[in-house]
Amino acid sequence: VQLVESGGGMVQAGGSLRLSCAASGSIFNINAMGWARQAPGKERELLAVISTDGDGRIYYTDSVEGRFTISRDNAENTLYLQMNSLKPEDTAMYYCAVHRTGSGSYDYSGQGTQVTVSS
Repeated sequence: VQLVESGGGMVQAGGSLRLSCAASGSIFNINAMGWARQAPGKERELLAVISTDGDGRIYYTDSVEGRFTISRDNAENTLYLQMNSLKPEDTAMYYCAVHRTGSGSYDYSGQGTQVTVSS
């Protein structure tokens, strides 16, 4: 699967950004999509996940719940992440991810999009 992230940029603390992820190619057996981020010197952190196999369940990690909203457009095979009330600690490279049925891990095949939040 090819994942192309976009929408990152520089914003002041308290601002908002909307990330997009276009998925193409081998999208069969995908049962969830999500967003993760990685800041320099830190491990990759899975932020939000949305089920794509019918029930639309959503998961957020504590650090972004209430500020970030994940959504999807099935017709366009596009995933979004609306990020509000951004903080300097949200600065990171943001990646889109897919999970296939039966897989034990997420697939991060995109280049990511940089988000920088200034104080």
